[in-house]
Amino acid sequence: MSSTATSAGASGSTGGQTKTIVITALALFSMFFGAGNLIFPPMLAVSAGDNFWPAILGFLGTGALLPVLAVIAIAMSGANVRDLAQRAGSVFGVVFPVLAYLSIGAFYALPRTGAVSMETAITPLFGWDGLFASAVFNVIFFGVSLALAWNPTRIMETLGKFLVPALVVLLIIMISVSIVKWDAEPSAPSETYADGPFTSGLLEGYLTMDSIAALAFSIVVISTLQFKGFKEGKEIVRGTILAGVGAGIMLGAIYLGLGTIGRVIPNPTQYDNGAGLLADASNLTMGMAGQIIFALIVLLACLTTSVGLITATAEYFSSQFPGSYKVWAVVFTVTSMIIATQGLDFVMTIAAPVIGFLYPPAISLILVTLVEPAFAKRTRFTWAFFLPIWVAVIYSAIETCISQGWGADALTPLVSWLPLHAEGLGWIVPVVIAFLIGLAIDWAHPKTPMAVGTNETVDGDVVTA
Repeated sequence: MSSTATSAGASGSTGGQTKTIVITALALFSMFFGAGNLIFPPMLAVSAGDNFWPAILGFLGTGALLPVLAVIAIAMSGANVRDLAQRAGSVFGVVFPVLAYLSIGAFYALPRTGAVSMETAITPLFGWDGLFASAVFNVIFFGVSLALAWNPTRIMETLGKFLVPALVVLLIIMISVSIVKWDAEPSAPSETYADGPFTSGLLEGYLTMDSIAALAFSIVVISTLQFKGFKEGKEIVRGTILAGVGAGIMLGAIYLGLGTIGRVIPNPTQYDNGAGLLADASNLTMGMAGQIIFALIVLLACLTTSVGLITATAEYFSSQFPGSYKVWAVVFTVTSMIIATQGLDFVMTIAAPVIGFLYPPAISLILVTLVEPAFAKRTRFTWAFFLPIWVAVIYSAIETCISQGWGADALTPLVSWLPLHAEGLGWIVPVVIAFLIGLAIDWAHPKTPMAVGTNETVDGDVVTA
């Protein structure tokens, strides 16, 4: 989208800008908040039992705070995710963004919206099941998603003004009735949450995929603000950050509410998944009306996320590869529709290795980008960017091979001794050490600092401050 399109004119007044930021924050929240976000918190509450608060705080760290930090990182860098990733080398700059967009697009998150809608909203309410019913539903679901995403310049307005208020109202009704009707009777924590509830919550928050999605959605936010007349530089950065923070606050509040339902519902340990728990909570509190409300919540949550994912992935691929936005939107929509028809288990089989590989380098990319402005007066990062990202990539590659059984006997001793490895966070210490080594090199050979929010090309690589 062109940054010169200012006819919508949000920059005409402070009030106009504020309204645009609020609507954009609502839309960004809806793009983050899919069915996975809906069903994880209540089951976390059931599993955590008496350790609910450290567990939910860990979940909020990766499920709400980290996506906000990703939005801030993109806004402050003045670069899209490819330009940012290229600072770790041309190979990483091409491969990482493509894998990230495919993981939140046709490989996982996008088909998940259709599969989850079918299995948690349509089948329980109407009893429709089987391949044919799934195919019919997904044709309709993704057809509506594509229609809503067809004009990317108006996506934030469509989501923020119409779909999100309906979603939020339905969520508030379900959460409020559950809290009023039941009292908390938490049980003993499960084995996973008995000794390290905070860390377990952190790892659970990974599964939302929102920190990776934020790297993509941020570009949609920036493009929307540009279309609405926000000026390049501080105005765009401020608007993007405020929209990200607003979306993060809403995510955190809803997560707490959904987690509370898992704490207060009678006999919580009978449930194997969050979808069944929330469906029963709706039915027990409001009867058939509750079942309908829950189905609408799932459908709206999945639909808004689906629209956002189609928009973000199609915009990126149309900017980096041959083909228009609408061509890529159709390609990703049809691909996701076919995968979703096979069911949720099939979707998870495809996605699991990619998700596990992406998270350590994605988090490293976000955090290094956020730290860099603190050293802007002295130098700009080169090795402090390159080394930690590639250490995270190597660690992720080893862990992915181990998880798939590829040379596990030979590879496991390479990483099993690392601190926090048992908790699934073994990459943290090596990445921090690599960053400190890179920082020492950059500090000893300072380069001319740049203003925050700008980027330039040096020896073929994009360098951003």
